[in-house]
Amino acid sequence: MCYIHPRHESAAYNFAMQPPALEGVVSEQARESMEFDVVIVGGGPAGLSAACRLMQLANDAGAELMICLVEKGSEIGAHILSGAVLAPRALNELFPNAQADGAPLGVPVTDDRFHYLVNDTNHILLPHWTIPKETRNRGNRTLSLGNLCRWLGEQAENMGVNVFPGFAAAEVLYNDDQSVRGVATADMGVGADGQRKGTFEPGYELCGKYTLFAEGCRGHLGKELIAKFNLAADAGTQHYAIGLKELWDVAPERHHSGRVLHNIGWPLGRVGSPGMGSFLYHQENHQVALGLIVDLAYKNPHISPFDELQRLKHHPLFADVLQGGSRVSYGARAIVKGGLQALPKLALPGALLLGDDAGFLNMLKIKGTHTAMKSGMVAAEAVFDALQRGKAHTRLDDYRSRVDDCWLGQELRRARNVGPGLHRFGPLLGSAYAFVDQTIARGRMPFTLTDPTPDHERLVRADKAAKIDYPKPDGLLSFDKLSSVFLSNTNHEEDQPCHLTLADADVPIQDNLPAYDEPAQRYCPAGVYEVVEDAGGARFQINAQNCVHCKTCDIKDPAQNITWIAPEGAGGPNYGNM
Repeated sequence: MCYIHPRHESAAYNFAMQPPALEGVVSEQARESMEFDVVIVGGGPAGLSAACRLMQLANDAGAELMICLVEKGSEIGAHILSGAVLAPRALNELFPNAQADGAPLGVPVTDDRFHYLVNDTNHILLPHWTIPKETRNRGNRTLSLGNLCRWLGEQAENMGVNVFPGFAAAEVLYNDDQSVRGVATADMGVGADGQRKGTFEPGYELCGKYTLFAEGCRGHLGKELIAKFNLAADAGTQHYAIGLKELWDVAPERHHSGRVLHNIGWPLGRVGSPGMGSFLYHQENHQVALGLIVDLAYKNPHISPFDELQRLKHHPLFADVLQGGSRVSYGARAIVKGGLQALPKLALPGALLLGDDAGFLNMLKIKGTHTAMKSGMVAAEAVFDALQRGKAHTRLDDYRSRVDDCWLGQELRRARNVGPGLHRFGPLLGSAYAFVDQTIARGRMPFTLTDPTPDHERLVRADKAAKIDYPKPDGLLSFDKLSSVFLSNTNHEEDQPCHLTLADADVPIQDNLPAYDEPAQRYCPAGVYEVVEDAGGARFQINAQNCVHCKTCDIKDPAQNITWIAPEGAGGPNYGNM
């Protein structure tokens, strides 16, 4: 499969994936509307936990609820990517017997190590006492978050939730009073020219008394709601990172089940990045998950997060494990990490923001799954109470107070200064500050640090930044972008409108190229953006079929000229056990 040209051969939409409730409607040219009590957008840990908790509450109360969960991936878990080390607190609350009931919980963490990578050959094992208690991983599990979400999806369906994978929520629907009425899924069978093809199917209007948005980091509908309702007016600036991950099969003698390594320092410090770090998790079945997390507040426009990951694997700490192994999968996603002070208002009339759509990641723990799950559970409780009182399309302001009053709010409050400290003081001094903040002050400093500069404003001009020489991949430990994207099983319908839209098509060449050497060529981890030189000069090419839906372009573009929107349902990566 070719990933260079803007068009490539791709599989047609699989109508067998269509949920039974929607069959027989494809000939209708007008949207069909379906009514539910609750509509949930996103089949990640937040959305699935909300769905399951709602059904638990309904069953306990002897009430009947109609719940719809719509997921843009071809199946639940197809677009899920995380390291992942799971803090099981939220899962244990939601399903106390999860392990006995067959939840794919991977392996317990048995060996928890933190390193400072000095350079490309040396590292220092950090003493255990220097690591804040909340950052340690004993008692946690290293697993595939995609597989856990698949299991959660099965639990939701078994409880009666209508789970519709392969349908992308493309539009927010509003009542006359501007309260949220639900969402509309994307039309199928629209050509790149915007005209209906012979396979055209209109989207579906999924309407609910309340709609929960759990799209993940930088969700495009959540972004719309935050702007429309000015939800971030009283919040601090949101910040992001990009996480890149590979899954490897390794030789049994090089594998140590349950060993978890987190690292700071090289290679990011070498290129002037504020962090964040790398990881290597020894999981089940002689597999390791490895990755690099790059803070998107970096200044040097020549940085390529993908190439930094390839360089990282040549460090002996990684190379000694990977030698003789084979790479199984690759993926990338943006990570929202602004913390408590960057949380927008979570409620608006008829809707709530959950999980990474709001920004619940705990930077101190380096985890967001348990917090996303808890946000979904708390949202479910707020919605269920409102439904029991006969409410609909109201603003559930008690959702935020419920968050603040439970362990989720307490976690975020204790960790609030860790991320801004790293931005302000850098990786080494920032880590030292985190030690003081957590070990001595226990997260109770009498101030809250902030970082008001958004990530896209951080770049300096290309001629003021050091150029970076990335070595060519060796095909053993390091690889190129296109072969990596191939391993993500990314696929999009060939003839459809581009889901990466430019507010001004002239900006990339006229502005970004001379100022920043068009950084989209490098910050994108999938080779989507190219500057092509031909007889007519430089032109900006978007290879949208390569997109792994990480949203980095929507965040880091210095002109904020790129907007990511959902393509046709089922498009994008198809991650296995990532």
